[in-house]
Formats: sequence, structure tokens, C-alpha cells
Amino acid sequence: MAIRGFMTLPRHIVEGEKLHPGATGELSNILLQLGLAAKLISLEVNKAGLADILGFTGSENVHGEQVKKLDMFAHDTLIKAMDHGGHFCVMASEEEEDIIHLPAHHQTGKYVLLFDPLDGSSNIDANISIGTIFSIYKRITPGTGPGSLEDCLQPGYKQEVAGYIVYGSSTIFVYTASHGVHGFTLDPAFGEFILSHENIRIPKSGRIYSINEGNYFSWPNGLKHYIKYIQSNYFEGKPYQARYVGSMVADLHRTLLYGGIYMYPGDRRNSKGKIRLVYECNPMAFIIENAGGRATDGNERILDKKPESLHERCPIFIGSEGDVLLVEKFMRGEKIDKN
Repeated sequence: MAIRGFMTLPRHIVEGEKLHPGATGELSNILLQLGLAAKLISLEVNKAGLADILGFTGSENVHGEQVKKLDMFAHDTLIKAMDHGGHFCVMASEEEEDIIHLPAHHQTGKYVLLFDPLDGSSNIDANISIGTIFSIYKRITPGTGPGSLEDCLQPGYKQEVAGYIVYGSSTIFVYTASHGVHGFTLDPAFGEFILSHENIRIPKSGRIYSINEGNYFSWPNGLKHYIKYIQSNYFEGKPYQARYVGSMVADLHRTLLYGGIYMYPGDRRNSKGKIRLVYECNPMAFIIENAGGRATDGNERILDKKPESLHERCPIFIGSEGDVLLVEKFMRGEKIDKN
């Protein structure tokens, strides 16, 4: 890992703030607290097998899924790290059915925090990369009191900041505030995030596609034709490669760095797929677009969609611009010339 002038996450945030004379420092403080929460979650993930934290809690979340112990640790850690700074008016988590109000004795602020505390948690026991996804909006309801559901159901293009943290062979914090996408790798020797991926730009096209092909026979015909097309063609003289982790944050981190496309379509069993618009699609689309990529539901830009509920699901095709544009053509039934 190349250390670029020993640029730490806190230093990068502070120096970025200086570029905006009218900045209040609130977003900087929020990102610093998120960095702290990421370190705490990373520590528990890394020692999970030794700390009796793996496995189920015995309860189900709002989606009817068994809740893992580490899910709830990440959920609680993020709330405790973020609820007392006076920056937020409301929060929402994939693990909670309703919005999360701030404690009455804490000051409320002008921002909204939405997060998936531990994406890909079904992979925890197999030691596969998992992650945290977050997005930050400004409140839209008037006043200075508690926020509401309306504040949480904003279209993705209104995001102020979005990011994710990957917990894998190393812990990487990636975020964008609409001025480039930057990645920081946690150095465990002294416990700080160091700039390792500066101004990430996703390739215009790539040879990696990521999708659960076990659902092939439930897909729409356009998507089936697209998969067969890329399997029978070449990218820069080499065959396309299928790579699917089953953890969106891990699959999209690879896509961001190497190019290609990640897809979770609707199918006959789940017409809107399984990925949550508010907690996963919107923040990831914001990051990918700020890196020069594209994200749609096969027809409409993800960031233009107005959420109707906290846990709404949405088909997603996201990654390199060229790859997403091509699959959209297939989804529309357009004729594609063979290479």
C-alpha cells in the first residue's frame, strides 16, 4: 500500500473542509465518528471467532431474516457512535422496522443518517468479506426538532455523503462527498485509516460480471440474452469472468476498482429483487456515479427513484458505464450486433 504523504482519514477530511470556506465542520465530524465506529466493528469482525459473537441471536429482523449477533453489534455501535453529536435529526437502519429517533436529551441537527450495519452478514461464519454501508442527507422537514420518515425517503441524488467499509483481508473505508471517491485502508499497527485509493475512477468497461446465476431461469428474457451474449464474446481479447461473492459491498468494491458490472435483477419470485433501495442501492449508486460509473434498475436511474418505504427493494444494474448501458439495451429488447 502506497502511503501518500501519510494522508490519514481525519487529515483528508479536514483538508477537504478547507476547500469550502462556508463549511461548518459538521460533515467532517460525522465522518470522523463513522471512522471510529468502523474501527470498533472491524475489531469485532476480526476476533469474531474468538469472542463468541458469531451465530444467531435467536430473533428475526424486519425482513424475516435471522439476525446475526455481529449484525446487532454493528447496528448498536453505529447508533451509539452517532446519536449524541447533535448533527442528526433522525436515523434509520436496515435492522430496524421504523425510523430511529435520537434520545430526547440529545440535541438534534440538520442531517439524516441511513445505514446497513453489516451487509453480507450471511457470509459471517464463512469468513467472507462483509461491510457497512451508509448515506447522509440533509433534513427536508421544517424546524429543529426530531426528524420524520419523510426525511429518510429522499431520492438518492440528494445525498450529501455516501460510503462503505469493507471488512476483509484488510479494512477499507471508501466515501464520497461529490468531490471524488477516496479509499482508506486501516493500518492495524497504529489504528488509523491511511489513504490508499485516491480519486478512484471506475473503468469505462470491464470483463467481470457479478450476478447470482442460480436464479437464471427466473430472469426476464432480456437479461438471459445479455448473459449468453457476454459468455460468447470477448473483452479486449479475453473471455468475460463471472465473480459473485454474495456480499454486495464486497462485489461492488471489486467492481469499483476493476470495472465490470454487478447485477441483482427482479425475477419471477421477487419482482423487485432483494437489494434495499434506501440502505444499499442509493449509497452505492452515489459512489459509483461519482467515480464515473452508472447505476439503474434496468430502466430508470437509481438516484432518481423516490423511495416509498424504508425497506423498499429495487432491481439494480451498477458498475462501468459501458457495461450498464449494454445490459439496458438487452433489457429493452434492442437488437445487438455480434462482435
